[in-house]
Amino acid sequence: MEKEQVEKEVASASLPQPAAPAATPRLNALRGERTAPELTESERQELRAELHGALKRCPWFTIGVMAPTATAAIEALRRFEQALGWSALAAEGPGAAAIEGAVFLKGNQRTGTFLVRQEDGLGVGVLISGQNSEQPELADTWGPLPLDLL
Repeated sequence: MEKEQVEKEVASASLPQPAAPAATPRLNALRGERTAPELTESERQELRAELHGALKRCPWFTIGVMAPTATAAIEALRRFEQALGWSALAAEGPGAAAIEGAVFLKGNQRTGTFLVRQEDGLGVGVLISGQNSEQPELADTWGPLPLDLL
């Protein structure tokens, strides 16, 4: 009887286990991408819904915008702020208008500011990092998202 029990346990252990569904399949698929993908309208809607769900877990955020120009980066920041109901961040440092070429914009809700720096070799897209000091396991980074997703 003992031998039969061991054989059953071994057999059941070798059966493939179903994979747990990802909480945010489209958002998770973007991890590690260099630049935001081109999306159909239905993919955009799905991504927006997943992003809104993920953002609910975190009380504040940082945002990174990789863009071909400072103007494009600031426009994307303002679209995301407006769509997500965030307070507008204030520019910090030298004027972004003087920066030529590709940039990286880093914004922080905690400080209420953003900084733009010239940065060659990046892709194009928005990265949002959700911050949660009380439950750090809920903190995460999502993107790169299309500049005009929201």
